[in-house]
Amino acid sequence: MMLRIPSVLAPPELAMVTSVLAAARFVDGRLSAGSAARRVKNNEEADRSAREISQLDNLVMGKLVQHPVYRNGALPLKVAAPFYARYLPGRTYGDHVDDPVMGGDGALYRSDIAITLFLNDPQQYDGGELEIRTAFGSQSVKLPAGDGVMYPASSLHRVTPVTRGERLVAVTWAQSLVRDPAKRELLYELNQAREALLAAAPDAPETTRVNTAYVNLVRMWGEI
Repeated sequence: MMLRIPSVLAPPELAMVTSVLAAARFVDGRLSAGSAARRVKNNEEADRSAREISQLDNLVMGKLVQHPVYRNGALPLKVAAPFYARYLPGRTYGDHVDDPVMGGDGALYRSDIAITLFLNDPQQYDGGELEIRTAFGSQSVKLPAGDGVMYPASSLHRVTPVTRGERLVAVTWAQSLVRDPAKRELLYELNQAREALLAAAPDAPETTRVNTAYVNLVRMWGEI
């Protein structure tokens, strides 16, 4: 399941993020890649050792984890600190699948879901589309600043070469309560119907049945 997450960051928040990143030190993005991805990764990432980067995390991740599309679609159990990636002309990230287990120092997590949050306007750069291979063909994603997209980290995906300007994104991953992406999609669709019923007819018996089914499916499929 691929979901657009609209308006994660508002314009004033984006201005602060881009201002901090404009002054940040960037390093070779291959330093954070696994052995397979390292061969096709050609970008830069903000040095996470800088204090201002952890301050950015509080803003960016604070907004993301409160967003209802993210919460309902991901059903997150664990979430990673983001990487802030920069693509200048000629930079790209070839076809790859994200590492299945990430983290370290006793804080490992399974990367069920990948999230890309776009931090600058698509008019500011050419190329740089996120292409995600799905069962229905390749999906090309290039969203307005502040919007995000989430998709199974098991999907083959790439970033096409940037030919003009600068592409700036935040990338993170989540371990879901529900490992199976097909089950997560069913739960998301069921929850859409559940929320509509709770808003329109909270006391109706069918609302109670749908709510009970959703809650107990999360209980049945959830892994903690």
